Amino acid sequence: MNENFRVDLRGIVDLLSNHLYSSPRVYLRELLQNAVDAITARQAGDPEAPRRIDVRTADDVLSIADTGIGLRPDEVRELLATIGRSSKRDEIGFARTEFIGQFGIGLLSAFMVADEIEVVTQPAGGPATRWVGAADGSYTIAEAADRSEAGTTVTLTARRGAEQWYARATVIELIRLFGELLPIEIRVDGEQVTDGTAPWEGVGGAQRAALVGYAQDTLGFTPFDVIHLNNPAAGLTGVAFVLPFAANPVERAKHRVYLKRMLLAENVEGLLPDWAFFVRAVIDTSELRPTASREALFDDGDLEATRDALGAQLRGWLVRLGRTNPSRLDTFLGIHHLGVKALALHDDEMLRLVHRWLRFETSQGRMTTAELQERSGVIRYVATTEEFRQLAAVAAAQQITLVNGGYTYDSELLERLGQVVPGLATTRFDPTELSTRFDDLDPVTELRLRPFVQLAQDALDPVGCEVVVRAFEPASLPALYLVDRSAQFAGELRATQERADALWSEVLGALDTHDDSRPQLVLNHRSPLVRRMTSMGDRDLARLAVEGLYGQALMLGYHPISPADSALVNRSFLGLLDQAVPAQEDPTR
Repeated sequence: MNENFRVDLRGIVDLLSNHLYSSPRVYLRELLQNAVDAITARQAGDPEAPRRIDVRTADDVLSIADTGIGLRPDEVRELLATIGRSSKRDEIGFARTEFIGQFGIGLLSAFMVADEIEVVTQPAGGPATRWVGAADGSYTIAEAADRSEAGTTVTLTARRGAEQWYARATVIELIRLFGELLPIEIRVDGEQVTDGTAPWEGVGGAQRAALVGYAQDTLGFTPFDVIHLNNPAAGLTGVAFVLPFAANPVERAKHRVYLKRMLLAENVEGLLPDWAFFVRAVIDTSELRPTASREALFDDGDLEATRDALGAQLRGWLVRLGRTNPSRLDTFLGIHHLGVKALALHDDEMLRLVHRWLRFETSQGRMTTAELQERSGVIRYVATTEEFRQLAAVAAAQQITLVNGGYTYDSELLERLGQVVPGLATTRFDPTELSTRFDDLDPVTELRLRPFVQLAQDALDPVGCEVVVRAFEPASLPALYLVDRSAQFAGELRATQERADALWSEVLGALDTHDDSRPQLVLNHRSPLVRRMTSMGDRDLARLAVEGLYGQALMLGYHPISPADSALVNRSFLGLLDQAVPAQEDPTR
């Protein structure tokens, strides 16, 4: 025997309030939605019909009256008393795309704040019907006295603990929040509270002033610029406000979205590409699909296509700004360089446009790529800030302009610049190139220093480092630790292999290229300290000094310190400290 499901209305209301909707305040949005849909349905057959919603507040009672199409008695039973059935709704026309509501559960949301809902409805030329539903799932249907005109009045009686949602000030605030753009006259206790005008619908200078004022009042900032958005395929119009302050690129931007002029949500994600975190959009759409809660957009192919179209419009704004007002673009880049770099990283056209204005930290100060190209032809960069800190001063002294690619997107952009921009050459700097710029010692000096170099080499052989002596600037830097990328990779691979278990050690061993190149400790013969070290008669003390310079060079270059390095540096520190502190006789003996 077939039986029908039994529906627990209290359970459904609990589901709506605790799992579907973010706040009970949406009850007023849902009631406004139903009223607007009813007015739209009546307008389809009677364009001269009034477009009005009247809200009344009194103690713990709220009523919303519309001049919509109204319902016949059989339609009341079909639509209001049967949860989930859409056939009759479709016949009446409430499922067409020009209507806001698509899910048929709007009236139920009122039970989040009401114990009883009364609906008095009357179609044009038909009788009035009164439907009363209670939170326990019971309802009654009866004839009602005729209204003064066709339409529907919904009256709510507050449930205990929900009285604050019926306060006049709260009701006005919520109606303005959700319905400020609705092209329908909405009054609360006789006072008109909306004008139905979108801020982007004006013209000329007055429109821009209105948009700036809207951003100040609604979003809380004065925009750097205003970009108009339009996508007919999604029935979308609106604006994007460029933030006057830097935004966190990790956080997804949230936008204000209206659906058929009714506010969907104030914090919708995914409307614009992720790189567009430097704008906040306010838009109205008639075609994009909302989620069931009507507090977000459904992420489907239509939203993806819209996102791409709006991204192209934002990119077009940047292109126009670069062509017509370069100084203003430079100001914009000073605020939002991360967003533009993120865009340029994936868009060749944008990279070719903005690269000449992007500024990078260099060993000669902040410079644009155009300035770098003019200075040295080939742009040399390092991939990490630690490497830049180690090499910047030395590179500058050798007349090498070095770019710090350690900031977000910089090294990737610099690599792509050479591939995308004609005539621009970039290369990742190998630290060992510096040694080719250092001055060799004369043969007499080299011969004299040979015993010291051998002593230093013996001291650093346990940590796999080669010792060389060169002359370079600045003289204040006694030693420099240099490691080329292949040696660095081989060293990291072997260190990982030592820590891994037998299986992974064997796998990593197969990747080892057995590169015999070793890092170098370059001692600066122009340093007074190094010159004194090379002439020391105490070999043990000279060895400790070399080990100490090795440790200092590692730390100065932010290089990883292995257990062997740590032991060597610790031995050097304690040995030098022992030499520095004179031995004294213990007075207690």
